[in-house]
Amino acid sequence: MNHWLSRLRQSFDGPQLLFMAFIGVLLLGGAAAGLLSMPALLLPAGLAVALLVALVEWRWIYYLLFFLLPFSEEISLFGGLSMDVPSEPLMLALTGCVGATLLLGAGHAQLRRREWGHPLLIIVALMLLWTAVDAFFSVDSLKSVKYLLAKVWYITPFLLGTLLIVRRPADTWRFVAFYAAGASLSVLYVASRHASKGFSFADINWALHPFFRNHVIYATMLALLVPFCWFALRAATTTGGRLAWRLMLGLLLFGLFTSYTRASMLSLPLAALFFVVMRVRFTRVVLLAVALGTALSVAHIASGDNYMELAPNYERTVFNGKNFEKHLEATYKLQDVSGMERVYRWVAAARMIADKPIVGSGAATFYPEYKRYTVKSFRTYVSDNPEKSTTHNYFLLQLAEQGIPGFLLFAVFIATALLKAESLYRRSGQQPEVRRVVLGAAMSLVVIVFHLTLNELVEVDKIGPVFFVCIALLVRAETWLAEASAAIEETGATVPANPAASLS
Repeated sequence: MNHWLSRLRQSFDGPQLLFMAFIGVLLLGGAAAGLLSMPALLLPAGLAVALLVALVEWRWIYYLLFFLLPFSEEISLFGGLSMDVPSEPLMLALTGCVGATLLLGAGHAQLRRREWGHPLLIIVALMLLWTAVDAFFSVDSLKSVKYLLAKVWYITPFLLGTLLIVRRPADTWRFVAFYAAGASLSVLYVASRHASKGFSFADINWALHPFFRNHVIYATMLALLVPFCWFALRAATTTGGRLAWRLMLGLLLFGLFTSYTRASMLSLPLAALFFVVMRVRFTRVVLLAVALGTALSVAHIASGDNYMELAPNYERTVFNGKNFEKHLEATYKLQDVSGMERVYRWVAAARMIADKPIVGSGAATFYPEYKRYTVKSFRTYVSDNPEKSTTHNYFLLQLAEQGIPGFLLFAVFIATALLKAESLYRRSGQQPEVRRVVLGAAMSLVVIVFHLTLNELVEVDKIGPVFFVCIALLVRAETWLAEASAAIEETGATVPANPAASLS
């Protein structure tokens, strides 16, 4: 027997033996599954494939995840827990792969030293640190620790993992292609169901089932992909590539406009406006104006009982579910139930902040804690909140749950990212391939940030990954520009002017 095994090892090399072992597991599992009518017996072969991919080329898990994100579905587990499948298992697998790569890899598998010290990565680390410290003061420390762990498997694969995968500007469009392809297929699925109802406003949430919880998540996913697809189209060099990007861009816009989501429709013009702001170098002025305007508005509303002026009329606050025009009319008349329910939650959040301004209630504890702070005058007929949603404003949520330090860290994080985007746009004038990446990431980030003023989406599996990818791309773009400048100084060469650089 030993002689036979020795000859076998001499006849085949390591990879061949590994492949033969896999085929053996697959055949045995398939035969057993067929004979015993137990499909679960194929699981070892599936796990073997997953392990092989993870060890040899885990980047394909990254791309597969983005392709499958539009089709992830929330399933209930034991003890009232839930999980988004297949996205969260793949995130966990990627977290392990990225962690192992950073610990064991060398050379190209490592982040540049300058990137570890980048302001955006430092702020992310401080945010995680404060969340961990704040968990000790939480009204439910278990929930806060779970939130912290969930943050780790968002940040590790999508912030650090993207920095490992995107080595050059052209790599950016590969992740976009996978996500846009999956999103386009989801638009076709939703449209086929929605068409059977005449694309009615009342039936959009039904058409999204079972892959999207509501039309806001669906529309936000489509909107954040539009800037990336636009600049991927500009970067395409082949006729077939340009045709594919145009087709996907058209499908995304079609899905967006038939989703009847007001905020998502408005987010694209705002992203375009931010492009103009970057060009004229007004980002700092705009951020200061927004901060000052918000502070003055909050001061006015909080003084005395001025906030009571916002209290809705319970009988007239309605949801025009069958008429989109009336839905828009109710919005600006402050008679739309979704808008007024936001005010109900915002008032409760403000009272929570006044009670615990430094540490808040703890991460992931807004529900049901806020119910003790609500004001009856602001109640609407959907205030029972069976879906257990939170403030519908991520900045306010940070204040209520993690206090002033948590809010300031997140606000500084967003401001730093937008200011960095303007700086990178200005510096990349002679490198159009880098400028396209900066513009795609910056405008997509603006789309997400605008939605954060009305919803909490950073922890949503279809939105949160791109939020951290945008940050990673800004960090990596700065590295590209710094390395190009260093190369120019070293060789004494100059970068030739390129008229295509004004992507404008």
